[in-house]
Amino acid sequence: PGDQEAGELGLAAVPGRQAAFRQGLEAAVHYARAVGCPRIHVMAGRVPLNTDRAAVAGEMETTFIENLRYAADLLSQEDMIGLLEPINNRITDPRYYLNTPHQAAAILEKVGRPNLKLQLDLFHCQIMDGNLSRNLETYFPLIGHIQIAQVPGRHEPDSPGELNFPYIFELLESLGYTGYVGCEYAPKGDTLEGLGWLRSYWESRGLQHGGTSKAAK
Repeated sequence: PGDQEAGELGLAAVPGRQAAFRQGLEAAVHYARAVGCPRIHVMAGRVPLNTDRAAVAGEMETTFIENLRYAADLLSQEDMIGLLEPINNRITDPRYYLNTPHQAAAILEKVGRPNLKLQLDLFHCQIMDGNLSRNLETYFPLIGHIQIAQVPGRHEPDSPGELNFPYIFELLESLGYTGYVGCEYAPKGDTLEGLGWLRSYWESRGLQHGGTSKAAK
């Protein structure tokens, strides 16, 4: 993430911070190797303070592409995947550089490395673009990780909000998604109690807690 006390949230697209980006990436790889994690979120970073987003967009994209190619080469040596996550600039972070799946897909195409993927957080995607079914279908070949939270409260999937998660989970299964779904939400109360939505979902699919089939038992 860079120097968070100084207001940084990633470095990959921030001009002039290339050396710090490489240092941070090497540290991330060290930790990922130690815990056996094959995917690393390569954070783009924020538009510098007191600068116009449009005025620096070209320089930030160039920096981002160069850093991502460096990251892809390093990660390939470790058999790891780099992930790009668009973060909405309407609610969560007005200055974050990477905002939409469309922007991320365009960057990935320009970088052209197979071990870089899209980390699609449905909370951010809904806020910026909506149209989740079509976006999941369109960008599915690029997706390396999915994250979820209800909109707009960013709480459990069964909390009041805009998204129908049982439908979304079934859509992901129909598309052939076999990766993890990260619960990137703020529990309204106790963490374990807040996982009741998952138990209910498993039961609705004829599964026991832990995702195993009752029929198999």
